[in-house]
Amino acid sequence: MICTFVVLAVFFVVDLFVIGRKPHVPSTKECVQHIIFFVAMALVFGALLWWVAGSRPAIEFYSGWLTEYSLSIDNLFVFVIIMSNFAVPKQLQKFVLSVGITIALLLRGIFILAGSALIVRFTWVFFIFGAFLLFTAFKLISGGDDDEEYHENGIIRVLRKVMRVSDQYDGKHLRTTLDGVKYFTPMLIVFLAIGTTDVMFAFDSIPAIFGLTKDPFIVFTANIFALLGLQQLYFLLGALLDKLVYLPVGLSVVLAFIGVKLIMEALHGNSLPFLNSGRPIHAIPEIPTWLSLVVIVVAIGAASIASVIKMKQIEAQSTGAQK
Repeated sequence: MICTFVVLAVFFVVDLFVIGRKPHVPSTKECVQHIIFFVAMALVFGALLWWVAGSRPAIEFYSGWLTEYSLSIDNLFVFVIIMSNFAVPKQLQKFVLSVGITIALLLRGIFILAGSALIVRFTWVFFIFGAFLLFTAFKLISGGDDDEEYHENGIIRVLRKVMRVSDQYDGKHLRTTLDGVKYFTPMLIVFLAIGTTDVMFAFDSIPAIFGLTKDPFIVFTANIFALLGLQQLYFLLGALLDKLVYLPVGLSVVLAFIGVKLIMEALHGNSLPFLNSGRPIHAIPEIPTWLSLVVIVVAIGAASIASVIKMKQIEAQSTGAQK
């Protein structure tokens, strides 16, 4: 376990301080190479987990990683809006994403530990997690979770009131001097916006992965692998993000499925006096882990394929109209 965290920490340090030491806009080739590498590492990690601990933990990891990765792609919509809202220069966006995602990872670690402790002591919390995921799935499918505009959270609004923040960037610096007065640059606010916003997303993603596995180690590693390569994916997808029209539908199916799974597990392990004379309902079937993986792959895969087909249809219609 310690070895795993050391290796993953090295990945982050290399990505942040070696690859990202020079602010730049990564090329398509660079983005593809990084994404392939991190995806391959996730697949290798799952295979090693299968070899060391058996098929169940490995399938739980793959299911959790795919779910977190898919949700992270959806989160990139908001990252695009944040970068635009704060007018972050193109050459600094990779650096901003690196630091912001690192902040988010640290905060997610705290959230995962708290969630794990809560689940161990109070299994009925699955009712809350399940209901929340069903509500989130409904918002996605109905368009109620549409992030067309970024709204600053309370932490950033407070900081703006108590700190001097300039309107100009000074490279990667957090502090700058204007007319002899020290100011924080917008870079600090952007870091916090990316990090805290990603933690807000964790209220969707962390309950979702706890519906697939109870092991904090798998939950945390799946989150790490989902965040690795996210900045390269941001640049690779770019303008394509708004063309993934059916991704919310696929995500809503996944979240609804996991929400139902959580509620079924809660019913299986908790007593409900008005349903079963105060005894846990052990007759409730448990959804196997392999079925969760199949549902996730099929839902996200079908949504992606449908989006590509839709995009080609729109392009064909646009070309025909121009002729």
